[in-house]
Amino acid sequence: MASETSVETEAFLVEVCWHYFINEMTQSEVAALMGVTRLRVNQAIRSARADGLVRVDIQSPHVMRLRLQEDLKTRFGLADAIVAPANADNHDYQRPAGVALANYLAKGLREARWQRIGVSWGMTLTNAMTHLPRMQLPEIEIISMIGGTSQGASFNTFGIASGFADRLGARYSLFAAPVYLSPGTDREEFLSDAVFSEHLEKLKTLDLAVLVAGDLSDRSVLMNTGLPSSVTPATLSEKGAVGDIVGHFIDHNGREVDHFINDCAVGIRLDALEKVPERVLAAAGTHKVDVIIAAIRRGLVTTLVTDDITAERILARTS
Repeated sequence: MASETSVETEAFLVEVCWHYFINEMTQSEVAALMGVTRLRVNQAIRSARADGLVRVDIQSPHVMRLRLQEDLKTRFGLADAIVAPANADNHDYQRPAGVALANYLAKGLREARWQRIGVSWGMTLTNAMTHLPRMQLPEIEIISMIGGTSQGASFNTFGIASGFADRLGARYSLFAAPVYLSPGTDREEFLSDAVFSEHLEKLKTLDLAVLVAGDLSDRSVLMNTGLPSSVTPATLSEKGAVGDIVGHFIDHNGREVDHFINDCAVGIRLDALEKVPERVLAAAGTHKVDVIIAAIRRGLVTTLVTDDITAERILARTS
């Protein structure tokens, strides 16, 4: 029998690891073969790993995405990060993130993590909605967090809230108001109506907020259809805006810019949003990198769902 020693020879460590990793024997089998204790085999494996004699080299494209997820969590202090694979040659920045969000939501719903879920709007959420499994969850309520527009019915806040509820067999509540009031309208007086004040109270009880991010380019639906005619991307950019979260335009650090449109927004305020226990942002696209980073810096995001192309740009921008 080999002698028990406090410091093992490299030959012994290599022999143990060869049987364990290459021959795929259990630690007990290795111990019996070599005439030593199982504890000694276990210690030898740990020592070999610590000394660099054994390295795990996983040859898979999925490894990079796992590394990106861990890097995002570490860099920004996120509770979780989910990175979906995207096609670099034909970057669809909505579908992969939407499908990943659907998987995230389905898992959380099966675990009964939430009862009141706030939703915003956009094509990423439409993709998530269509990939959700059909469920029967009458105890769940889907609540729109912002007003809507008369255009883009399938992906505006009304279509998203009712569509999610239909897939999940859940109830839903709509914020039956425009996403922006006309400039000069008294927002507080408008929202004092019993219908709106009741909805605002519901927003204080959300367990989860499902967010998207909009930039200032013409790819943004809000830029094309949701803004008053007096508001342009140029005027927002002049104020330092990089994009919006639930209709509120923010700068690079996530602060609301000094622009009257933020006072016209109908829906959950950003300071109230920060109090929601879980806040998942599903957003991808190189044009959205700045607003994604800004939302995270503000503390609006606990979980980020994006794709690998966008994740790499986010990490490069903040290195």
